[in-house]
Amino acid sequence: MVRYVDLIYKKRNGEEHTKEEINQLIDGVVTGKIKDYQISAWLMAVCIKGMTLDESAYLTEAIVNSGEIMDLSALGKYTADKHSTGGVGDKTTIVLAPLLASAGIPVAKLSGRGLGHTGGTIDKLEAIPGFNTALEIDNFLNQVKNIGVAIGSQTPKLAPADGILYSLRDVTATVDNIPLIAASVLSKKIASGANIIILDVKYGTGAFMQTVNEAKKLSETMVEIGKRLNKHVTCVVTSMEQPLGEAVGHTLEIIEAIETLKGKGPEDLTQLCLHLGAIALNKAEITKTVEEGTVMLLENIQNGKALSKLKELIQYQQGDITVLDDYLKLPQAKIKTVFTAEKEGWVSKCDALSIAKACKVLGAGRDKKGDPINMAVGIVVKKKLADEVKTGDALAEIYADEQDKLDQSIEWLKKAYEISDQQPQKPQLINLTIT
Repeated sequence: MVRYVDLIYKKRNGEEHTKEEINQLIDGVVTGKIKDYQISAWLMAVCIKGMTLDESAYLTEAIVNSGEIMDLSALGKYTADKHSTGGVGDKTTIVLAPLLASAGIPVAKLSGRGLGHTGGTIDKLEAIPGFNTALEIDNFLNQVKNIGVAIGSQTPKLAPADGILYSLRDVTATVDNIPLIAASVLSKKIASGANIIILDVKYGTGAFMQTVNEAKKLSETMVEIGKRLNKHVTCVVTSMEQPLGEAVGHTLEIIEAIETLKGKGPEDLTQLCLHLGAIALNKAEITKTVEEGTVMLLENIQNGKALSKLKELIQYQQGDITVLDDYLKLPQAKIKTVFTAEKEGWVSKCDALSIAKACKVLGAGRDKKGDPINMAVGIVVKKKLADEVKTGDALAEIYADEQDKLDQSIEWLKKAYEISDQQPQKPQLINLTIT
């Protein structure tokens, strides 16, 4: 066995680790044999010197093997899992999971809570009164067998090494490294057991990857790691320069997800869900082409099958199904006001990060795990990039509970929006697909 200090030294010099050395490191992380300061030094060396694709695959596999691996084989030949690298107003899972289940693909989805400016699927679902996300694994799998879909909170038993590594990365400025991000994302997806893995890799001000080239590089890395580990990984690179859909905030996003499954959702959210879902149908050999899958999923929205599957999901997880027809059953904000345009023209800036911060100061976000959040507050974006506006038009609706927080939110919205005299080009949502 090599000394940990020698492994740090090896990576500091830019040399390549063997599979055995990576396994030794991750074993040391989980057992506590390697000290925090040593693994922190190794993480920094990785950030400076990088990792080869083989090393990245070894790291991903070692993290997967650090805990339990869910066995979904009893659910059928194919099971799907979708993951987003984080964004603003991203309620895709709440739409996509029942949509896929309505088309015959089992979805066993483990999701997380929000941290910082990005919202978490589990938090959003808990805006539905009674909705239980803390499912035992047996109950979780039985639910998928019975209705084809379950969404539960992530368990620490899956890829535990990732949680330890991330807590150190978060405080040592080693988060934004592509091999480390790729290993973190893929290890949790592989440990979750699905054999169709679709990753929505976002770029822009509201995403972790700032540019399309960074998102493309991360996507290519994850696809290549998947190939080395015999996992089919598809990455869809999408824009997060502005929020996805219109709603940002837990109750508001639940409403928008329901409306989307009723066929009345925003164009961009609907487009993305149909595209991601159609890829899954094609990978599961249900359709011969992605285009055919898009048609099938759209039909399931129009005929009500997708909404019915959401109703089953809510019912099985003890949620109040009457929210589907009565949104007043969801948490309600005390104050509703409108943020308006001060001049006419076209929206040339609708900054996702600033809008997320405008929502966070209302109480919808958390700075650290365990912080309380306000389910009722949030923002609905009424005008987006390239939209024409007149003086006094509503740019956004604000849902708040406290006046001082409302005032802070307005200040962030002032930074989020710019109106220009010339109409800019409408941004492209889906940039490319890598598989």
